[in-house]
Amino acid sequence: MVKMIPDLWWNLLRLPVIAAPMFLVSGTELVKTCCLSGVIGSFPAPNARPIEVLDQWMGELNESLNDAREKDPAGRIAPWALNMVVHSSYSRLKDELELIKKHKPQLVITSLGSPKVVVEIVHEYGGLVFSDVSDVKFARKAAEAGVDGLILVASGAGGHAGQINGFAFVDMVRSFWDGIIVLAGSISTGKGILAAQAAGADLAYMGTRLIVATESLANDEYREMLVGATQEDIVLTDAFSGVNANMLKPSIKKAGLDPEQLVSKEKVDFDDMQRDTNAKAWRDIWSAGHGVGAIDRIESAADIIRRLEKEYKQALERINQNAKNLTGVHAK
Repeated sequence: MVKMIPDLWWNLLRLPVIAAPMFLVSGTELVKTCCLSGVIGSFPAPNARPIEVLDQWMGELNESLNDAREKDPAGRIAPWALNMVVHSSYSRLKDELELIKKHKPQLVITSLGSPKVVVEIVHEYGGLVFSDVSDVKFARKAAEAGVDGLILVASGAGGHAGQINGFAFVDMVRSFWDGIIVLAGSISTGKGILAAQAAGADLAYMGTRLIVATESLANDEYREMLVGATQEDIVLTDAFSGVNANMLKPSIKKAGLDPEQLVSKEKVDFDDMQRDTNAKAWRDIWSAGHGVGAIDRIESAADIIRRLEKEYKQALERINQNAKNLTGVHAK
C-alpha cells in the first residue's frame, strides 16, 4: 500500500520541510517556533535529560501547540516530531517508548536501529514513523519494518551524514519504495527545497540552516562561526562518535585538535549522548553541513522560514516560466 502524507498535514504546512533534530541544538522553543511557522519541528530525545525532562518537553509541546490551534483554528500550525535512537543497547529506549505511548507525537523519527517496535506503538494511535537511513541497504530494512517514511541522509548533511549524492539516493530508493521520502543533505535555501521535490522527495530535511536561529540551543559563538563558514570549513570524520559526521574545522582547531590528524573512534556507544563527557565534546566541537554557505545572518526561526518560503515561491515561478518557454520552443 502506498503511504502518503496525510492531507491534513499538507494543509498545515507553509513549506514541505522538517526542521531536523540536532543534538544539543534543537529544544522546545525552536520546535515550537518552527511548528507555528508552518514547518514540522523536531528534537532528539537525548537533548532532554534526565528522562523526566523529556516527559516535560513532550507535554509542553502538546499543550502549547494545542492552545495555539484553539486560538487560531484556521492557522497553519504544523505537527512536531520526536527523534529517538532505537538500537537495542540504548539504555533509555524502554522509558522513551513509554513516553511515546503517553504523549502520542504525530510523528516519530527513528535512528540507529530497527524501527519495528516504534512502528507498532505509533501506528496503534494513528501516528507516523519515519526512519533516517544513510544507504540503500538500511532503507530496504526500514521499509520492511513498516515505516511510513524514509529520511535519506545524503552526502553533505550536517552531523551524521551518508556518502551518496542526494539525487542518486532518491532515484535508487524510488526503484523499490513508493512511500514518503524526505531528503537530507546540503539543503539550505528555498531553491534546494524545490529541487528535493523535483528529484522525487516529498519533504526536505533542514538542520544547519536553523542552527543560527535565535531560538536554538546553540551559543552565539557557534552561530557566528556558521555565518562566517563555507563548505571548505567542513570535515567528514568519525573521530567523535564512531559514525561519519560533518564537523566545523574551526571548532576542532579551537578545541586544540588538528582536523588533519583526527583519530577514528572504533566503537559506537549508543549511550554516549547521555554522558556529560560526550555532551561536552559535542558542545565544544560543532557540526554543520555543506549548505553552510547560504547562512549570512543570525535571525529568528520565523524569519528564516519566511525567507525560505519567499525563495521557494520565486524558484517555483522561475521553473514554471522555464517550462512554459520550453513548451513554446517545441511548439514552433
